Amino acid sequence: MNREDIVIKRAAAGDKAAYEQLVDMYKGYVFAIILNLTRDSFEAENIAQEVFLQVYISLPRYRFEGFRTWLGRIATHKAIDWKRKQQRVQAKERLVAVQDNIPEQQNPDGLDETLIMKEDAVKIRYLCSQLPDGYRTVVKKYYFSGKSYRQIASEEGIAVKTVETRLYRARQKLKEQWKEGG
Repeated sequence: MNREDIVIKRAAAGDKAAYEQLVDMYKGYVFAIILNLTRDSFEAENIAQEVFLQVYISLPRYRFEGFRTWLGRIATHKAIDWKRKQQRVQAKERLVAVQDNIPEQQNPDGLDETLIMKEDAVKIRYLCSQLPDGYRTVVKKYYFSGKSYRQIASEEGIAVKTVETRLYRARQKLKEQWKEGG
């Protein structure tokens, strides 16, 4: 067993000094991977922190099959998740900009469509607040924070499949509540 494996084993067992040693050994490597994908040094630092948090959480399950490769995969996935989130945010911003440039139209009853949409958004947020904790958390993180299933699963300490199930059930509950009138 080499020196690196010993440090990894100690860190996996909860030795904070060993974990810090791992971070020191690999922070440049992780930062380089993320920076290459994001092209934003500020965000790369934030994502690197997420990577090392994920490593800390996942280290007890590490199988000693190439730590550098395993770490690189985590860094790559976190950076890709960040890019996807940025793309969703940019798409929403473009949609809002397009909607802002559309002249306001009145429907035959004279009600402003924008007002109805805003009222519906308030109603949806209210209905979400009435969901059970587990459902409400995943709904907020997925729809309002734009997080991926994987990110939510990691943050909540649950399986990705559990995130999918909770989102599905939450949607069903929201549909029922919407039909009932809130």
